[in-house]
Amino acid sequence: MSDIFHEVEEDVRRERYEKLWKQYGDYIIAGVAVIVIGVAGYKFYQRYEYDQRLSASTAFNAAQTEAGARNTAGAASAFGKLAKTAPSGYAAISKLAEADALYASGNDADAIAIYKSIAAQGGSALADVARIRAAWATVESVPKSQIETLLAPLTDQTNPWRFAAREILAYADYRAGALGQAETEFSLLAADSNAPQSLRGRSRAMASFLKAGGDKEYGTVPPLQPQAPAQPARANGKP
Repeated sequence: MSDIFHEVEEDVRRERYEKLWKQYGDYIIAGVAVIVIGVAGYKFYQRYEYDQRLSASTAFNAAQTEAGARNTAGAASAFGKLAKTAPSGYAAISKLAEADALYASGNDADAIAIYKSIAAQGGSALADVARIRAAWATVESVPKSQIETLLAPLTDQTNPWRFAAREILAYADYRAGALGQAETEFSLLAADSNAPQSLRGRSRAMASFLKAGGDKEYGTVPPLQPQAPAQPARANGKP
């Protein structure tokens, strides 16, 4: 008897499954298809992203080679294309590299404009680097007040770029003729154990240079006195 009940139970269960399949089978198939297509699409996207990054890396290295060979105009053009077509990470780095190449080629105006546009975005290490480079590119041509405004976001005591900013501001004092103030700031930087070693070395050299008087002129060199023409030699003591 148990076998009969078991068979009846199986038949009832089968009928229920068939009924459910007739009602919802299309939806189940569609759902499975969506999952399969989604997984396939994600895998394709991952592959696409990998190919894009690989292509951008190759192009970036080629542009760096151009820059290393001092073909700055060619490098700037290559970096500029990457900044427009590469994935976001490479695009951002390429934009900064484009500005570097333009500045190296003597195209200061375009380079500074790019530096400032990157700096204006804020919130990233690239923006801070661009701000530093924009400051160095303009420190000899604009008032110190403009350099102070540009570097203001980096001068906080917790900002890792504060030492680089202070070095530029000290140099701005030097360029403006405020030699005493510049010497003081360079001396403070040279003595700051938290500052990078290379920056401390530069600051120490500048402080010593300014302490010795900087590039002031110290009097004039006396003019050479005219010498009397040499007398012709006499033969045998006779004129």
